[in-house]
Amino acid sequence: MTSREGSLTLDRGLALLQAVADAGGDAATISELAVAIGASRAAVYRLLVPLSERGLVWRDGTKVRLGVGLLRLAGQVLPQLRDAAGPVLRELAEKVGATAHLSVAQGTQALAVAVVEPSWTNFHVAYRVGSRHALTAGAAGKAMSLRPGGDGWVTSAGELEAGASGVAAPVRGVPGLRASVGVVSLEPLKAAEVGPQVVLAATRLADILKTDG
Repeated sequence: MTSREGSLTLDRGLALLQAVADAGGDAATISELAVAIGASRAAVYRLLVPLSERGLVWRDGTKVRLGVGLLRLAGQVLPQLRDAAGPVLRELAEKVGATAHLSVAQGTQALAVAVVEPSWTNFHVAYRVGSRHALTAGAAGKAMSLRPGGDGWVTSAGELEAGASGVAAPVRGVPGLRASVGVVSLEPLKAAEVGPQVVLAATRLADILKTDG
């Protein structure tokens, strides 16, 4: 196999893994995956062999889901992501006076992977790392589906916790990462003031991650 052939095989393998991930909580069929990556069913079967051997996918007949081997990889990535986000979230939390957080998409849920609480407020939301909620509820989840244009942020009020308000913006331009940066407060947030600060924080984090990559 030439280096070019090896590169194409790797690229298709990664495209296949992404297609399985894009199926969300549903298992993807071999036929659906073939269409998604523009390959034959036979080619999909061949590509699945090394992915299955490494536990990255799990196959049940003609249906394919993500494998538990990805958890080991994620376990290595999340601490690095948390370290990169820490200073950005700290500055955002102190400026806004609200709990700042970084959330990533896992299937149909938003997972909080980094949280920083402000040091100078009397009251703030205790938001735990590891907290999950539907992508369709709360600013953090909704921001991940926000299309370019407009204000660049989304708001929420009382969707996840009674009396809590949130503002979040998507982290854009980092391949393979679907995430958002946001703040949550027990007091109403002035979106016109807080929104641009959240967008700036999300942009700064994206720049850091792209540079590190």
